[in-house]
Amino acid sequence: MMDRLRGFATWFFTPVADRLLRWRVSPDAVTITGTVIVVLAAMTLLPTGHLLAGSLIITVFVLTDSLDGVMARRAGRSGAWGAFLDSTLDRFADAAIFTGLTLWFVGRDDAVGDWGLGLALACLVLGSIVPYARARAEGLGMTAKVGIAERADRLVAVLVAIFLVGVGLPAVVLVVVLGLLAVASLITVVQRMATVRRQAVQQ
Repeated sequence: MMDRLRGFATWFFTPVADRLLRWRVSPDAVTITGTVIVVLAAMTLLPTGHLLAGSLIITVFVLTDSLDGVMARRAGRSGAWGAFLDSTLDRFADAAIFTGLTLWFVGRDDAVGDWGLGLALACLVLGSIVPYARARAEGLGMTAKVGIAERADRLVAVLVAIFLVGVGLPAVVLVVVLGLLAVASLITVVQRMATVRRQAVQQ
């Protein structure tokens, strides 16, 4: 599914990418701008309960993660720096989203708030370990591109849940989704550790 979405994003963003390149906008500028707006929206709108506006703004600018890649390829400037910058700033965006949700749950004085707070923190922590496990494996000359909770999957799930609660569904919907994401992230970490161990033993 995610491969089809990436293909659609490439098709959709190609005219936009060409226009921005003609205006001499760099892919790095798009990457940085998108991340800054996502972080600001997540840290100001989500904690204050503006979940609908927050989910929509974050979704729009998360899509610039595809736009900058299309721009780099169209300009023939794909390389190690762009990949490094994109991956590094992705961590800021992800952390801001789950931190914003954590702060929102802090303001709820009920069981839903307590569960949501714990699960949002779990997603925040595990969401940083998932990419670290892969990066560390690759740094050691191995691969760990496995798991049931890739970044795109986690973002789609949490943003849809935030949107649904923003339009009126009970907050427990978001709590359930966060719980599922936490479990899926933990499974992904274990899968990556097992994959690396198998490769290490065979060396």
